[in-house]
Amino acid sequence: MHFVLALMLVSIVSAAEPQYTTLKQITPANVTNLIKAWEYDTSDAFPGSEIQCRPVFSNGVLYATTPKGRLVAIDAATGTEKWSFNPNPPNQRNNKFRNRGITLYKNGTTERVFYGVRQFIYAVDGKTGKLAFTFDLREGLGRPPQTLSVTNTTPGVIFNDLLIIGTLVSEDLPSAPGFIRAWDVNTGKLRWTFHTIPQPGEFGYDTWPKGAHEITGGANSWAGMTLDAKRGIVYVPTGSASYDFYGSNRIGDNLFANCLLALNAATGERKWHHQFVKHDVWDRDLPTAPVLVTLKRNGKPVDAVAQATKSGFVFVFDRDTGKPIFDIVERDVPASDIPGEQLAKRQGLPVAPPPFARQQVTEAILSHRTPGTFAAVAEQFAKLKTGPQFTPPSMEGTLIFPGFDGGAEWGGQAFDPETGLFYVNANEMAWVLKIIPRPGGSADGKALYLKNCASCHREDLAGTPPEFPTLINIGKKLSTDDLGAIIRNGAGRMPAYSNLSRLELRAIVNYVATGANEKVAATSQTLNPQLPYTMDGYNKFLDPDGYPAIAPPWGTLSAIDLNKGTIAWQIPLGEHPKLNQPDTGSENYGGPIVTASGLVFIAATNFDNKFRAFDKKTGKLLWQTDLPAAGNATPEVYEWQGRQYIVIACGGGKSGAPSGSKYLAFALPKQ
Repeated sequence: MHFVLALMLVSIVSAAEPQYTTLKQITPANVTNLIKAWEYDTSDAFPGSEIQCRPVFSNGVLYATTPKGRLVAIDAATGTEKWSFNPNPPNQRNNKFRNRGITLYKNGTTERVFYGVRQFIYAVDGKTGKLAFTFDLREGLGRPPQTLSVTNTTPGVIFNDLLIIGTLVSEDLPSAPGFIRAWDVNTGKLRWTFHTIPQPGEFGYDTWPKGAHEITGGANSWAGMTLDAKRGIVYVPTGSASYDFYGSNRIGDNLFANCLLALNAATGERKWHHQFVKHDVWDRDLPTAPVLVTLKRNGKPVDAVAQATKSGFVFVFDRDTGKPIFDIVERDVPASDIPGEQLAKRQGLPVAPPPFARQQVTEAILSHRTPGTFAAVAEQFAKLKTGPQFTPPSMEGTLIFPGFDGGAEWGGQAFDPETGLFYVNANEMAWVLKIIPRPGGSADGKALYLKNCASCHREDLAGTPPEFPTLINIGKKLSTDDLGAIIRNGAGRMPAYSNLSRLELRAIVNYVATGANEKVAATSQTLNPQLPYTMDGYNKFLDPDGYPAIAPPWGTLSAIDLNKGTIAWQIPLGEHPKLNQPDTGSENYGGPIVTASGLVFIAATNFDNKFRAFDKKTGKLLWQTDLPAAGNATPEVYEWQGRQYIVIACGGGKSGAPSGSKYLAFALPKQ
């Protein structure tokens, strides 16, 4: 059956588990015989919705989430819905919802599903679908809960009777701190907290300005975490501090932002850490849960933990000590020319394995897709700042490559203990980071919009579709009540702006909907701390037709030999069907799973709606099938009643792709 960690009488299943299965019924020899075994339609899709959930299997039941945030239990053999839990109030407007999986706790006759919707974690009876209890993630952070935007998109882990989870918080100020917390699985009571922004007297406090813990946010773990139950250690990756792209308010290295933390799972005590980026201004969050691996070093097995990064590197550490398996070399990096900014003077990268994504945009890799493409993108390129990793953000615009989504992304990586191969899919998309002056502190609708919304939706409301939609004429599409609800509660990647007063919220809504610019009395929460700079939006480096401005591949799948520290093979992943050009690769979200029988299964690609199986040793494509929408999720493999299944969520909705509503299961024909 699917790999399950066991602790005494308690067992847990989580979407953060190893993306590896010992099941061998489906093999390279028979994978071409796969057929659709069943299909489950959530009937929840709406324009722009997604399903990013990796389902969890347990004793004939598959637990999953829907585009609108419902939790469902599905018969694992037939795809028939057994029950549905809906946390939404009646007449809830369709706001984009992201959930990447659930955590299942089992102890004797108790079976409980934990998952997050908005600021709440729901504990649902796994057998009946009835709510057991819920708790609010905004509580216990040392700041007024009603002013905070905190949610959860990624499942946590369970150790004994503790649910350990991270959070998603705002990337701009004001922002909640991203503390790591453990909650009692039976009562929902908070049991321990690790301060990722250290408080006075705690280790790392001197890497921040005095008092930063009271006003700074971020340093959160949104990507998931990994438990070594035998050692009682939870490995937690964290993201950048807020504000993401400018840090005059947080001079210093900023521990424990951008770190891999090894914490005592029972107490939250730090055992060791490694910081990947000091004083991050490039949005280099650790994007994925680390992977437990066992390597061969000098002929002996070594238990290690591997962390993939947005920048396209894999760092490998001894699980007990945090000592790097492959040396990490620190190098001098350039200083910033943005007033007030003080970057770290040195940053570290591993000597091995080599990067799995290209590291710098140069003229040599600009696109020649059409005769006119190169001239157009070369003109753009000449105006931008480019360089290796850690080239500072700039007023003219700096190319970030791999981009803000990686490199590695949230789908996770697979490790094959038989071969020592580590499988990672990656994006190769360049983004432009341009720093601009931040609007001043005048409190009117326009100023509040510019302060809170313009970094994503731009000063002119045009956005950067499809990920950050235009707000031009939004008042003709949505009522002011609907707009207010979205701003207040958040949607998808957008945080909840619960810090806004009622009058400030109304001022923003009226400005966006009608252009009216009414003055209001601003609160300290909305205007302090006020930074002098922001960025002009999340802008990809594209050619005039909207394709990447660099030459393919635009997405890859790599197998990295962690025993040797080398890349065993790398192939393009995905295609752009409209180009009629094979092997371009494409942006991809969702991860692989590897089987003991010799296969790597992955969907993930945005535009071609394919689900593929590759030979795990060579990367040769062995099977593919069309999905009803892009499978931007990680598949689940399980066996039930003697039959092996592989299930993928088909939610689409990314990068302007059509949204879908289905889960599909594949299996060999019944004998």
